Amino acid sequence: MRFHTRKRRSPGINIVSLLDIVVILLIFFIATTTFKKSQPQLEINLPESKTAAASAAAKTQPLLLAVKSGDAITLDEKPVALDALGPALQAAVQANPGRPIAMQADREAPFGVVVKVLDALKAAGVKDIPAFTADPTAPPAP
Repeated sequence: MRFHTRKRRSPGINIVSLLDIVVILLIFFIATTTFKKSQPQLEINLPESKTAAASAAAKTQPLLLAVKSGDAITLDEKPVALDALGPALQAAVQANPGRPIAMQADREAPFGVVVKVLDALKAAGVKDIPAFTADPTAPPAP
């Protein structure tokens, strides 16, 4: 006597929904990594520049803000304390609104002092600050 036996199907796992989730995650990670850009908080110009062109003769001499190596700051060759720099800059800008301001920082000047000077310039309303650089091929100044 023969009994009718059913053939057993091997159990299977439906992975279609799992593949949908993996593809969505892959698209998400690709999209988020392409939009990420590294943006520096503070751009620094080096003190020497081989490609810097000599500027044309300006109509007015810029107001020179110099940061020297030993925390010494001068504004138009007059010594200024770091705490009094903000009001001095505001007074200079109000006295000569058309006169540009240029910054000259010594290579050995402390970086923290340079950042505080940049903050004082920003607080005084100065937007574009050219920085003087030294030409490495030029002979040293006496």
